[in-house]
Amino acid sequence: MSDLQATIAGRLADIRARIAAAAARSGRPPEAVRLVAVSKTYPADRVMAAVAAGQLDFGENKVQEGLQKIADATDNRIRWHVIGHLQSNKARKAAEAFHWIHAVDSASLLRKIDEGAVAAGRRPKALVQVDLAGEATKFGAAPVDLPEIFAAAAGCAAVDLVGLMLLPPAVDDPNAARPWFKRLVALRDGLLAGGVPGARLSELSMGMSHDFEVAIEEGATIVRIGSAIFGERR
Repeated sequence: MSDLQATIAGRLADIRARIAAAAARSGRPPEAVRLVAVSKTYPADRVMAAVAAGQLDFGENKVQEGLQKIADATDNRIRWHVIGHLQSNKARKAAEAFHWIHAVDSASLLRKIDEGAVAAGRRPKALVQVDLAGEATKFGAAPVDLPEIFAAAAGCAAVDLVGLMLLPPAVDDPNAARPWFKRLVALRDGLLAGGVPGARLSELSMGMSHDFEVAIEEGATIVRIGSAIFGERR
């Protein structure tokens, strides 16, 4: 085992232990939480070091960078997630290559992803990125727009819409993010009460390196962790 593999394996073991402890505090087993290792800006050798340690879910912000990494990291067990803002002109390419798309923010984008998935013969899973704080620097659908998106999901032939994603405002104290996670859970519960099928709301992607334990305590089923696994980005 190389030094790089040993370092990343050790960090992954630590993260998995913390995920298990946080899941236990929320009354769930550790396997109820999917760890997505955010590999954006890191080279493919770090991805493969993480794969050697049993990590198979990886997240990329940009479609083009992700496509290059998919070509370089040739293990076909890897499940690739695009987690950054997705421009409509990249929807088809995302649908062709990625297993999960975390940042649907409109009904029209969802339909374009579906068209690309149909053409490629693929069935990606998708999440709606929700903008709860109204931050000008972030993307996402306003809560008022969600019924239209979930209505569009009913007409999709290939994409499975399975939940919500959140990027809360940046805070130094992880506990300061807790109210935002609670709001996403409440929003999910309201959509369920309003008749959205449970299968469309089974996943909550929330929590990153600095606040993932709080997110899990509040119900996250997917956490997106980069620097805590791969080290500081250049």
